[in-house]
Amino acid sequence: MAEPEAPYTDEQAAGEGVSKKDLVNFIQGCASSKFLIEHKLKGAVKNVVKTKTKEQLAAAYKELFTAKAFKKEGEEDDVEVKKVTEKTEKLTVERSKSHEDAVVETPRYIKNVLKKGDKINYPKKGDTVACYYTGKLQDGTVFDTNVTTGRRASKAQPLRFKVGTGQVIRGWDEALLTMSTGEKAELTIEPAWAYGKKGMPEAKIPPNATLVFEVELKSVVN
Repeated sequence: MAEPEAPYTDEQAAGEGVSKKDLVNFIQGCASSKFLIEHKLKGAVKNVVKTKTKEQLAAAYKELFTAKAFKKEGEEDDVEVKKVTEKTEKLTVERSKSHEDAVVETPRYIKNVLKKGDKINYPKKGDTVACYYTGKLQDGTVFDTNVTTGRRASKAQPLRFKVGTGQVIRGWDEALLTMSTGEKAELTIEPAWAYGKKGMPEAKIPPNATLVFEVELKSVVN
């Protein structure tokens, strides 16, 4: 590369008439990679402008011509190739990250709303919820319930637990976060989000059982 003409005198470079951005643009366009690295002038122009004082840039401008540290023939091509490579790598990383963000686990339950809630008070992870429920196997066999009828109905107590913290099966944790106070829903939960391959023999839940729960969210306490 032929030696460029100096667009500013040393006094002008140090004065207010020439901005730091102007100096960085010129130096990066004309200086060798070695010079830029030694003076820590490589990188995005806005970043260099932030990290360097006007005095430092004016001194680098003066030294560039004193040392004649200009780009050599072909060096400009290397820099451009590097820029393209860096841009490509950045795009690849961004696309990969976007793909990862887009991968969302498929819910392992189906919710059928039986009664709408207030659509205002939704629980958040860690909130204490109170629920009435009945759990059944797919053939209709009831294996657990806290719903009572007749004379005992007034004494029935809801199940209370902190939702989203693993105190109950995952199907419950996930589904209840979508329900509002007063809502009643039928939850059909796949084994993976219920009791899995082992089942729960003491509750007469067989291995790999899909469970059906009728759940009513009575209250939410933050």
